[in-house]
Amino acid sequence: MSLLYYESAFSELNLHRVGVQTSPHKVAMLLAVTDLIEDGTLTDNRIHYGDFLTKAFAKRFRDLRSNADRANSIYPFFHLRSEGFWHHQLKPGRSDSYRRLSTVTSPHQVHGHIAFAYLDDELFELLNNQAVRDLLRSALHANLTITDEERRARLQVKGWNWLECEACVQDYFDMLGKDLRGESYSKAHHRRALGTRLVGRSRASIEYKYQNVSAVLIDLGLTYISGYKPRFNYQAQLHQVVVAHLATQHRELERINVVRDLDSPPYTSNWNNVLDPKIPEHIPAPTPPARPFLAKHVNYAQREMENRMLGEAGEQFVLAFERFHLTRAGRNDLAEEVEWSSKAQGDGLGYDIRSFRIEDDGVARDEELFIEVKTTNRGKYQPFYVSRNEIQFSRACNDHYSLYRVYEFRSRNRRLFRMPGRLDDHVRLHPTQYRASFG
Repeated sequence: MSLLYYESAFSELNLHRVGVQTSPHKVAMLLAVTDLIEDGTLTDNRIHYGDFLTKAFAKRFRDLRSNADRANSIYPFFHLRSEGFWHHQLKPGRSDSYRRLSTVTSPHQVHGHIAFAYLDDELFELLNNQAVRDLLRSALHANLTITDEERRARLQVKGWNWLECEACVQDYFDMLGKDLRGESYSKAHHRRALGTRLVGRSRASIEYKYQNVSAVLIDLGLTYISGYKPRFNYQAQLHQVVVAHLATQHRELERINVVRDLDSPPYTSNWNNVLDPKIPEHIPAPTPPARPFLAKHVNYAQREMENRMLGEAGEQFVLAFERFHLTRAGRNDLAEEVEWSSKAQGDGLGYDIRSFRIEDDGVARDEELFIEVKTTNRGKYQPFYVSRNEIQFSRACNDHYSLYRVYEFRSRNRRLFRMPGRLDDHVRLHPTQYRASFG
C-alpha cells in the first residue's frame, strides 16, 4: 500500500458517534503509537497493551476529549481491528472466544485473548519516517481537509520527498520484476514515463535515483537491476521507502524470483571479451535484515551460495577460460594440467581450480595459481559469501591466489573479474554464521 492509501485510511476512521459527538479514542490510540515509535519506545511491530501504551494514550486523549469522554484505552486497542491495518496476535487457544467478542469491557479480557497488536508491515515502516508521521498525524486530525500543497509541504525534505521516492521505487520494482522473469522492457521508456509524474526532475536525476535504489537493495542483501550501477550515497529516507515497499511486495517478489534454468554446458563464449579488468571500487557485504519481515525475502547471496548447479557451472566456465588463455599463450602443456580441484579432490580445499599464472605481458609461467570461483546470475556488485576456510587460504597463499567473480552468468555476455591476493584487501568481511557444537 502507498503512503496516500494510509493517509486516506487515517482520515476516514470508523469512529464511534453518539449524536453529533465523535469519540476521539481511535485517533488518540494511533497518535500514541506514533509517539512511541518516534521516541524509540516501540522499535518493532508489536504493540503490547501495557503501561507505556496506556500512558501515551492518556496524554493524547487529554488533548482531544470532550467533557463526556472517558479515557478507556481498551476500546480503541480492540476496535481498531475493523480498520484493516490494525491486527491482533491471539494467544494460543483463544481464537473461538475471540471471534465471539463484539467488544471488550476490561483489561482482563484484552490480556486474556490478545498477545499484542500489530500494524501492516508497510505502515510500521512508514511511521519510522518523521515527515510521514507528521503527515499521518495531520490526517488523523484534519479528516481529509489537507490539500495537495499542504501534503507536499509536510513531506518536503532536502532532495526528493517521500512521494517522489515512492514513485521511483515502484517503477524500479516494476522493471526488476520484468528483469527477473526474463521479460523485455525499455529503461528509457520507464524513465520518461516516471518523468511525467515528477515535477522538475531531470533525466540524469531520475537515473541517479534508480542507481541509489540499486545500492539500497544491495545493502539489504537483495538483488538489483544490473544496468543501474549502485550509487551508495543515498538518502536515509530512500532506504525507508524501499523497506516499506518490500513490506508490501514480499509475496510477489518470492513468486517472481525463481531460479531460471541455466544453459546446458559447455559454456562457450568470446573468451577475449570475458575478462573485466576493473574490480568494483566498493563491494558491500549483505546487511542482516533490520526488520523481522525482511527475513521472509529471498537472500540472493545465500541462495546462490547454496545453488550447487550454479556454482559448478561457474567453475566449469572458469576452467574453460583458463585453458583457453594458457593455450593462446602457447602453453598447451599447462592448459592440459589445469585441474578442477573441487571436483577431483572435493570441497574444503579453500579453492576450486588449480591453474597457472599468466603475466600481464601474456607470458604463462610454471607457477601455480589457486582460484576460488563465485558465480552470480545477477550484476557485478551482487554481494557473495565466502567461508572461513576460503578467507584463511587467501591469506596463507596470497601470492598464488585469486578469486574470480563470474557475473551475469545467465546472460550470453557473461563476464568475470579477478581479485588477486588476500580477500580482505578487496572486500569488507562481516561474520554472518556461527558453528554450533556440543563439545
